[in-house]
Amino acid sequence: MNTTIESIAETLLEAEKSKNAVPPLTAQYENLNVTDAYNVQLEVLKRKLEQGRTVIGKKVGLTSIAMQKMLGVDEPDYGHLLDDMKVANGGTVKMSNFLSPKIEAEIGFVLAENLKGPNITFLDVLMATKFVVPTLEIIDSRIADWKIQLVDTVADNGSSAMVVVGDQMTDITGIDLRSVGMTFFKNNGMVATGSGAAALGHPAHAIAWLANKLHEFGITLKAGELILPGALSAAIPVQEGDTVSAQFGSIGSVSVTFE
Repeated sequence: MNTTIESIAETLLEAEKSKNAVPPLTAQYENLNVTDAYNVQLEVLKRKLEQGRTVIGKKVGLTSIAMQKMLGVDEPDYGHLLDDMKVANGGTVKMSNFLSPKIEAEIGFVLAENLKGPNITFLDVLMATKFVVPTLEIIDSRIADWKIQLVDTVADNGSSAMVVVGDQMTDITGIDLRSVGMTFFKNNGMVATGSGAAALGHPAHAIAWLANKLHEFGITLKAGELILPGALSAAIPVQEGDTVSAQFGSIGSVSVTFE
């Protein structure tokens, strides 16, 4: 299986570089399981780190019922965030960077302490959080036409591409993140609304799930990292010329333009 994992990792790296999507991995490798898929993700990560990239955080996705229904899966996925994936608030990104991008609004957590499973709880996450930030995650799939199952998206780094990070850093003391509202806009028109409760009932539950899941692979959520707990609504497709923004009430707003 190691040879297979290395081969799949090479295929995904080439798809990302060439912008030519590949058929679903699940159609090509019928015995591929989630553990195999995560090992593919780690092989891709290893190669990127060898090229000079650094890890700035982690992501858990497909935590909302809307996103699970949209992609036909029944549990979250997860991936790594790298330094070359970060975009400044109000920044511009090129459509040529992507194959078939969509965008999500999320409440990003920046940790003050490490979180290492297997028994991390919702309260552990809250106590370890330094602050929250408004974020937009640009997701993209190296799998053709987004025809993915859980194994496909996990191997493909949680279908992650870039993350836009807002400027406002908010202490969570006294804030009920479940009820923080999100209003999503594309080209000044409202396209979706949501709240923190969309991410497994509370974003901190999603991060606890992630810490415990990654413990199976010997991976820790580290102090200083940005952790994305999942979208607060279904993802929105984007095209050249679009400007997308999300407003999160008291914790601020974030925007990006596609060219």
